[in-house]
Amino acid sequence: MAPGSDGRPDWQPVAPLENLRRRARLLQRIRAFFAERGVMEVETPALSRAAITDPHLQSFAARYSGPGHAAGLPLYLHTSPEFPMKRLLAAGAGPIYQLCKVFRQGEAGRRHNPEFTLLEWYRPGYDHHALMDEVEALAASVLGLAERAERISYREAFRRYLNIDPLESPLDALRAAARDHGIRGFDAEEQRDLWLDLLLSHCIEPELGREGLCFLYDYPASQAALARLNPEDPRLAERFELYYRGVELANGFHELADAGEQRRRFETERTARRKQGLEQVPLDEYLLAALEQLPDCSGVALGIDRLVMLALGADSLDEVMAFTIDNC
Repeated sequence: MAPGSDGRPDWQPVAPLENLRRRARLLQRIRAFFAERGVMEVETPALSRAAITDPHLQSFAARYSGPGHAAGLPLYLHTSPEFPMKRLLAAGAGPIYQLCKVFRQGEAGRRHNPEFTLLEWYRPGYDHHALMDEVEALAASVLGLAERAERISYREAFRRYLNIDPLESPLDALRAAARDHGIRGFDAEEQRDLWLDLLLSHCIEPELGREGLCFLYDYPASQAALARLNPEDPRLAERFELYYRGVELANGFHELADAGEQRRRFETERTARRKQGLEQVPLDEYLLAALEQLPDCSGVALGIDRLVMLALGADSLDEVMAFTIDNC
C-alpha cells in the first residue's frame, strides 16, 4: 500500500482519467467490430474446478464454502476463458468472443499485471491463417495502421536473426548462440524449448513489428499444447503470435479437436510440472468431453491492456489501467 504525502494510502487511479476514457472508446470500437461481423459476445465463469496444466502458467487458487460443500470446494481463477468457450463452441454457439479479466500468478511489471483484460475469440471454419487476417484487421483498426502485416515463420525468424535452425540445430548450438548474445545463468539446462524461448525473447522478439504488425507462425509442436499439428510437417504446430514494436499482443491456434491427444498432452504437461516441483492440478474433464464435438475452428487471445498501451503511445500498463497490483 503506497502512502500519499500525508501518510494515508494514495487512493487515486494510476492511469490518467483521459487515458481511461480513451480506453473505454477503444473497447466500444472492439465490440462494434465483432457486432458488424456477426460474432456473439459471451460470458463464462472466472472460477473453475480445473486449472491450467501449462508449467509456464500458474493459477490463483480459491475455495468455496457453502451449501453442498461444507468442507470447501477447491477452485481456480482462470488464466484464460478458453476451456468454457470451447464447450460453447461444441454446443453449437458459432463464432463467439469474450472480453474478461484473467488472472496469472507471478506476472507483474511494466508490461505485466497478475489481473489483466483479455479478448478471446473463436471462428468455426477458420484455419490459423484465416484468423490472422481477422486479427490483423482488428489490431490495425485500433492502432491506426494502414500497412499490411509482415508474416514470418518461427523457423525463418531464427534463421534470419540468429542464423540457426530451431528444429535441427543441436542443443550446443542453441547454448552457444545464447552465450554469444549475453544470456547467462542457464548453462546446465537441458530443455531445448527453454533455450529456444530465451533466444526468442532476448534476440528475436525485440526485432519483430518495428515498422508495423508482425505475425510469427508455425511454432515447434512442443510449444503448442492446444494446437493442431501441421499436416505437412508434424514437427510444427499451427500456432501464431502477433507482435508490434517488439511487444507480444496475441497468441492463436488452429484448435486441436482430438480429446485423446489433448489428454496425452495435458498429462505430459503435468509430468513437467511434477519434475519442476509445481502444484499438481486437476484436468478439465468437461473440456475433454466437449472436444469430441468441437467444430474445426481457430481461436486467439489478445491482451487488451498492451493493445491500449500501444494505441495510446504509453510506455507501461500503469498508464492505461485504473489500478494495478501495487494499489488495488
